[in-house]
Amino acid sequence: MAKKGRYSGIGGQAVLEGIMMKNKEKYAVAVRRPDGGISVEVDNHRGILPGSKLKEIPFVRGIFNFIDSLVLGMKCLNFSASFYEEEPAAGEGDSGQQKPRNETGEKVMTALVTCFAVVLALGIFVVLPYYLTSLLKSSLRNQSLMAIIEGVMRILIFILYIWGISLMKDIRRLYRYHGAEHKCINCIERGRPLTPSNVMRSSRLHKRCGTSFIFFVFLVSIVLFFFIRVENPVARVAIRIALMPVVAGISYEIIRLAGRTDNIFIQILSAPGMAIQRMTTKEPDESMVEVAIAAVEAVFDWKQYLRDNFGYEDKDLETGEG
Repeated sequence: MAKKGRYSGIGGQAVLEGIMMKNKEKYAVAVRRPDGGISVEVDNHRGILPGSKLKEIPFVRGIFNFIDSLVLGMKCLNFSASFYEEEPAAGEGDSGQQKPRNETGEKVMTALVTCFAVVLALGIFVVLPYYLTSLLKSSLRNQSLMAIIEGVMRILIFILYIWGISLMKDIRRLYRYHGAEHKCINCIERGRPLTPSNVMRSSRLHKRCGTSFIFFVFLVSIVLFFFIRVENPVARVAIRIALMPVVAGISYEIIRLAGRTDNIFIQILSAPGMAIQRMTTKEPDESMVEVAIAAVEAVFDWKQYLRDNFGYEDKDLETGEG
């Protein structure tokens, strides 16, 4: 019989040929090297304004969490990519060796790439849907209906974007590592020992996924933008962009609640995001699962978690039964 899920607090992200897992301020990036081995880097990430009380205020903390996630995500992607930037020619050294890191240059590049990614996302998912909807202005006079159509357009563009990039071979592998990340977290939170066989039979969908977060962002934006009644087109776009931190803060609270409860209302609210996850996660193979397990074990004592939350005995953990 399936066990009721328990919140673990760990989260993660797929990177190039690997997984990042984070538990509080500690994170680990596990990468499958070209030579077949697994490299794991463990560090702390306190994010912007470390220790600030602002990061504890509901509806405000989500904004900081979103920015911190973007910065850490880019940093981890850079780390994983460093193993695959250039394959050395025969006789020029062992493959799979990470290059020396220029930390200052890496921080600058991470900041630039993060800013570019945010601007690009605003252009594609905020400005573009508004522009496309505005083309219907001559035939649709109802502003409320226009706001709803704009929101639906935003979701459709997102789905098309996911589908489009999934045609790339590297992205398909990234989606498989994304599935491995979810399977590990689900395995633990459903009270099963973290073994490859238990992970493989766990679900690849999870309510706290970033895909679901983005869906909630779009859903909240439909409600919020519905009440904007500004005639000037430039001002309407500017207000939409200015309100995105508010939208992100509200969405964070929804997905935070979703990760901690299984009531029917939350399940219904999470269903569309979970459905989209079927596009952004794919079934991993066991080698990918091994990488995900390495990342989890570097930052999280899953055995103690199972003892505390599911009453496991040491002998059960040794045999991997559950």
